[in-house]
Amino acid sequence: MEGGGFVAASKVNIYEGRVTAFVICTCLIAASGGLLFGYDLGISGGVTSMEPFLKKFFPSVLEQQSKASQTENQYCKFDSQLLTLFTSSLYLAALVASFFASIVTRIFGRKISMLAGAVAFLIGSILNGVAMNIGVLIFGRLLLGVGVGFANQSVPVYLSEMAPASIRGALNIGFQMAVTIGILAAGLINYGTAKIEGGWGWRLSLVLAVVPAVVMTAGSYLLPDTPNSILERGQPEKARQMLQKVRGTQHVDAEFQDLLDATEAAKKVDQPWTSILQPRYRPQLVLCILIPFFQQLTGINVVMFYAPVLFKTLGFGDDASLMSAVISGIVNVLATMVSIYSVDKFGRRMLFLKGGAQMFIFQIAIGTMIAVRFGVNGDGELSRWDANILLLFICAYVAAFAWSWGPLGWLVPSEICPLEIRSAGQGINVAVNMIFTFIIGQVFLSMLCHMKFGLFFFFAGFVVIMTVFVYYFLPETKNVPIEEINQVWKQHWFWGKYIPDEGLVGLSRNDEGRDT
Repeated sequence: MEGGGFVAASKVNIYEGRVTAFVICTCLIAASGGLLFGYDLGISGGVTSMEPFLKKFFPSVLEQQSKASQTENQYCKFDSQLLTLFTSSLYLAALVASFFASIVTRIFGRKISMLAGAVAFLIGSILNGVAMNIGVLIFGRLLLGVGVGFANQSVPVYLSEMAPASIRGALNIGFQMAVTIGILAAGLINYGTAKIEGGWGWRLSLVLAVVPAVVMTAGSYLLPDTPNSILERGQPEKARQMLQKVRGTQHVDAEFQDLLDATEAAKKVDQPWTSILQPRYRPQLVLCILIPFFQQLTGINVVMFYAPVLFKTLGFGDDASLMSAVISGIVNVLATMVSIYSVDKFGRRMLFLKGGAQMFIFQIAIGTMIAVRFGVNGDGELSRWDANILLLFICAYVAAFAWSWGPLGWLVPSEICPLEIRSAGQGINVAVNMIFTFIIGQVFLSMLCHMKFGLFFFFAGFVVIMTVFVYYFLPETKNVPIEEINQVWKQHWFWGKYIPDEGLVGLSRNDEGRDT
């Protein structure tokens, strides 16, 4: 096909082995790292819509809300750079941490990187829960960001390396499933803590982040490292034994040889951060930049970490805004299950393309409805019927993201890079994701104030661009062993010219097998 294209099944190795309980358990434990990211995404917006929290740390926002009520301009009632800094400072810290995390992941292994992230998140959670001033609050957020940066860098790589090719997509999406569960749990907790008398419910919301942190800390300590990582650190016999345990068979010669070949190639690369700039890695570099860039420009984090604020801005009451966030969180979890079922059955490209089309339709619908009800001046209100329809549109949009760009934004970059640049590629993926999460988190409320309903049309335009990009420039990678992904790039109509023949791990062995 003219678009992304597919790699012929005969061109890649089919390894022996089966899906073992061991690999399922290790991947589920590792995927719990997504709880850190998800819980924070969900908790921040709820806490920043609670009046006692605003009164203690951001009293100017309360005054602004009062003025907005008097002028009836609904778009601008939460526009505060200091308030958005509370939310987005985490992602700035995660951005910086991701560069250090890639080094730790490569030198010390995926397991150590996950453990470091979990401990940082644990300390940050405690500081946020006991904070008495804005300085401690922001410092706690920065530590949370370090935790998120390390977890988001190491967990997707761990999952892609541990999983057999046939279900790599489903197991990797376990990370995004944990993210959605974290978002949903945060929404439910916010709904409950907002009702606590005495004005300290926000502290409970923030300090309960220690729960996913403890889960991740214990899990990281107990997990084995991946065969790829063990081999990369010079322990071939231990790596073979781990591969046999992961695959449930003693016959792992073909896959182990591919790992050895990949490791030998990796040893020739002293500086993965500079090597990834070479033309031979151009497809991976471009995708590791553009996929997280596009993922954030879907506008999803506008809905996810500002959901209660957004619903409150649009005229939902306090309880209704928090409950609406819970409803969208439930949709998020259920739709991610669709992705787990279908990603290895129908492929990555189909989910990207169908999800993009659905997101575009409902972002246009959301923007149009807000335009009709609030106009340019922000003077209007939603009836109960209007509010339900708007919530339905938002849930349809969230569902489309949750079975496409949400999980695939983490899966695809983690599986397309050869071993020698994998840590750098994932580091770039996390860094770009956090840069634009930070930017959008910092400017969203101002953009809503100034662009009004046009903000949703702005994001819809980017959805069109990213969907066209996927159609033409992203090849299908389902069921392809992770160390043989370069064969997919070699056969692509555009990227093929960048991939040298010596970069095709396992190809010569396949050719020998067909000749005999």
